[in-house]
Amino acid sequence: MRRHIAIFAVLALSAPVVLSAQDSNDVKHDRKEVRHDRRELRGDRKDIRHDTRDIRQDRRDVRQDLKSGDTTDARRDARDLRQDRRDRRHDVRDARRDRRDVRQDRKDVHEDKQEKNDSTK
Repeated sequence: MRRHIAIFAVLALSAPVVLSAQDSNDVKHDRKEVRHDRRELRGDRKDIRHDTRDIRQDRRDVRQDLKSGDTTDARRDARDLRQDRRDRRHDVRDARRDRRDVRQDRKDVHEDKQEKNDSTK
């Protein structure tokens, strides 16, 4: 019987320590997710800038090809222009998703901190 009481006492005293460590890991994990999403967002913005430059160049090329009467090159450049626009739309969607993820992860970090502060009181 004494062993059971001793084991119960050890478990009861160690539970808050374990829960506190889990809260700390949750905050660390959420912060890591924020950093990861911000890194992805920077990459998406860079891709958007690159695609925008490509679109401008392709527009110039299509206009130049049409002026010179080279319809074959104009078709090829128009196809490339459509692909670049598709890529940019995809990157804009990704950036929107990443911004939403960053907001949600920051909210999670804040909530985890609040829960940790409330549990220590």
